[in-house]
Amino acid sequence: MSVPNVGIYHTDGQPAIVPDVFLGLDVQVTEKWWEKQNRCYMVWRFGKPPEVVLEIVSNKEGDELGKKLQIYEHMQASYYIVYDPNQQLGEKVLRVYELRGTRYFETSEIWLEQVGLGITLWEGKFEGKQDHWLRWCYQDGNVLSTGDERAFQSEQRASQAEQRNQLLAESLRAMGIDIDTL
Repeated sequence: MSVPNVGIYHTDGQPAIVPDVFLGLDVQVTEKWWEKQNRCYMVWRFGKPPEVVLEIVSNKEGDELGKKLQIYEHMQASYYIVYDPNQQLGEKVLRVYELRGTRYFETSEIWLEQVGLGITLWEGKFEGKQDHWLRWCYQDGNVLSTGDERAFQSEQRASQAEQRNQLLAESLRAMGIDIDTL
């Protein structure tokens, strides 16, 4: 489950923390996930914290490198990622923290071994805008395709197949084979 802007209740009686995105693997969710009463992630209900938590920095008020880092560390999320596209918190655009024991350590690794997924900065066009984007990636650094990209690739393959079929039909007709009677 990869979810944007859903509250994570990490300790009973404490308020939820709402990351920009989190990834929880191997969890069972109710069929009515989008109903309001089901729009939260209670660590004790799912039996584990999310594997990846991602915060996108929009200003200096979010305390992503202070209180939030401490909460996610206490929660024991395997990875904590801070994406700071406007460099509000310093020169680094991307910070990846990996849980080792009970503490987070910053790493330069973009491959998140425990989840079999990576994260990378990618330059390209998304939703009509050319920019730098944060994207999930494979171990070799190639980005995972978005739904729109997969649809476009599928359309291209279908178009190429249609062109091949037309060339084949023309070749058969040139050899005197009537393909309409086959």
